[in-house]
Parts: sequence; C-alpha cells; structure tokens
Amino acid sequence: MKNKNKKQDKLVIITTGGTIDSYYEGTMDTVMPLKKSVIPAFLKSLKLDDEIVFTEVCMKDSRSLNINDMKKILNHINRTKLKKIIITHGTYTMPDTARYLASNLKKKDQVIILTGSMIPLTGFAPSDAPFNLGYSLSAVKDLLPGVYVCMNGQIFTHQEVAKRISEGRFISVFNKN
Repeated sequence: MKNKNKKQDKLVIITTGGTIDSYYEGTMDTVMPLKKSVIPAFLKSLKLDDEIVFTEVCMKDSRSLNINDMKKILNHINRTKLKKIIITHGTYTMPDTARYLASNLKKKDQVIILTGSMIPLTGFAPSDAPFNLGYSLSAVKDLLPGVYVCMNGQIFTHQEVAKRISEGRFISVFNKN
C-alpha cells in the first residue's frame, strides 16, 4: 500500500478554457468557452483526497490562445513550488502549448500534463472530459518530470504528440499507425 504524504498529493490545476469548459451555442453551431471554469466544482464534488489549487488563466478556445496566454501559463508554472501540474486546454493547439512550455520552463523538476476533451464536461453525455481529467489526476502522480499530454487513454510526450483532426483523437508521430 502506498504511503500517503499530504504534501505529495498537492497539485495545481490551471484552466484555460477549451471544449472541456464550454457550452453549445446553437446560433453559432459550435461550442463556446464558459465565462468561468466548471472544473473546480466538478472535481470538488468527487471528494478526492488530493489537495488541489485551482488557477484560471483564461477562458478561450485554444485557436484564440496567443503567445501572451502561453506566457501567463508559463509564469504560473514557474512561480509555483508544487511539482504536479495539470493544465486543461483546448485540443486544437494543445501540442503547441506543450512544446512551448517544455522549451521555456525554468525548472525541470515538475510533472506537467495538458488535457482537455472533444466534448464539453457539462451538458453532454457521454463526454470524454471526466475520463481525461481522472486519467490525468492518476498519471500526474507517477510520471517522471516533464511535459505530457493525456488524451484518449494515452500519455504522450510533448515531442511526439499530434492531433489527428480527421479522427478526432491524439496520436504519436513516432508510431506508424
């Protein structure tokens, strides 16, 4: 059985918007980011043992994220003393942000996972959002320091991850599939 060290189970979740934190806007026939993240309330409702610090950087579709938003994410990561970080992010530019963070981090002792969903967390069933969040919460405890993307039941390094839009899933560019 694992020795429970409360300090070890403390982590940061940084929210940035994306589909995971969106609602369906019928007049535009697309999802739009909510004004405020629903992820803190969702995770608190699960009564997890982990102590989670939530930080909302922005609430944007990832196609609208810019270099200033990525710098804000990076600044939050560089300022925290915590070693386990999950970033919820839109799927379109998730690999870009993962590579930006890996290239610009001051510290190399943190486990950083980017995750999101293809279907919003609230208002749709089924959604991949709860699974992706849970998978990331589990993975962040066991991975070596680095920047990862957790999607589709897989863990990708920042170097290998790509979104295959035609299939609505993430892949490794190193696999021949």
